Amino acid sequence: MISLNLVRILFIILSSSIGYLLGGDKALVFFLVSFFASSVIVFFEIMARRVSLKGLSAGVFGIVLGLIGARLFAVVLDLFDIPSEVDSGLKVSLTLIFIYLGLTLGLKGREEFHLIIPYVKFKRQELKEEIVVVDTSSIIDGRILDIVQTGFLEARFIVPRFVLNELHVLADSTEHLKRQKGKRGIEILHSLKGESNIEVIISEQDFDLVKDVDAKVVSLAKVMDARVLTTDYNLNRIAQLEGVKVLNVNDLSNALKLIFIPGEKFTLKLLKEGKEVNQGIGYLEDGTMVVVENARRLIGKSINIEVTSVLQSSSGRIIFAKLAG
Repeated sequence: MISLNLVRILFIILSSSIGYLLGGDKALVFFLVSFFASSVIVFFEIMARRVSLKGLSAGVFGIVLGLIGARLFAVVLDLFDIPSEVDSGLKVSLTLIFIYLGLTLGLKGREEFHLIIPYVKFKRQELKEEIVVVDTSSIIDGRILDIVQTGFLEARFIVPRFVLNELHVLADSTEHLKRQKGKRGIEILHSLKGESNIEVIISEQDFDLVKDVDAKVVSLAKVMDARVLTTDYNLNRIAQLEGVKVLNVNDLSNALKLIFIPGEKFTLKLLKEGKEVNQGIGYLEDGTMVVVENARRLIGKSINIEVTSVLQSSSGRIIFAKLAG
């Protein structure tokens, strides 16, 4: 992949060289002016690095568009009475400037890899996976790595720069719990980048007018026509209101839990008292809570129980049971 900084350096060198060659007796002056002008152009291009280019899928498209723009300006210049020696140098400079701008802007838009034309949409063909924008909660949660390693999910994971910054803030926090969460999230990202069935891309696109990180994640997903991977309930609701599809790790976890029907029997170890009188509580391997009636005296023992009902709530699934027999 062509380095963006290398393109910038080559642009400044070529611009300065052309200025020196066209300067004649004042070659040094022209060299300095060209160097200064090209440096200013690079500076403004860097300042505009957050520009979204949904219409550009790779640097080659940027070069083509740059050439077209340079040609149009050359046609305009032909309408004026400009000395030939100045005209040729000006056209070369314009061509170089437009190629540089088109190439750098194209490289910035390489994450999206699609060129939009009315009624026609070209996409990169070698990657058939969907695009998924990953939020902070799903990275810290850690189960995303387990899901990827099973091979059930193949996608291009887009990690926004503002999410990465949030992880760094947590990792540098003075609070032990926040610091551990931040460090864990960064380690999870490193592990994800090593997985062969996904591609992890850091997106530099930001939304300066949007302050809330959750809203930024949803905005980025809308721009990139992507899904959002999260464990955050509030982000889930915001995305649904905005019409963005959500992959919620908690929903997946609940869907994979064992299904029990009334009358089914199994063995469970009771661990503590329940909220109601004589209730005992135990947990399945997947974390599902089981409430057993009239079992308080048997806490600490493994007993046979019979399912009476199953309650599905927003916080998860709860199984109610009684002593078997």
